Amino acid sequence: AREFAGFGIRVMTIAPGLVETPLFAGLPEPARNALEELTLFPKRLGRPEEYARLVESIFTNPLLNGETIRLDGAIRMQPK
Repeated sequence: AREFAGFGIRVMTIAPGLVETPLFAGLPEPARNALEELTLFPKRLGRPEEYARLVESIFTNPLLNGETIRLDGAIRMQPK
């Protein structure tokens, strides 16, 4: 972000958690429930429109720069 700030370029990243995508469509219900239980709040998978809303917020707020925003409901994946 510092390298490109002089050119008026902002650098932001989003670190998504588990987002409800077609990848999860074939997941067995017990496995899906187990993943949802790992999320602290809300106890569900993220939704694509929530990701899109964050992108819009980043885009419309010019003061955001040089940051990673977690979008994951405070999930902590357990080590294997």
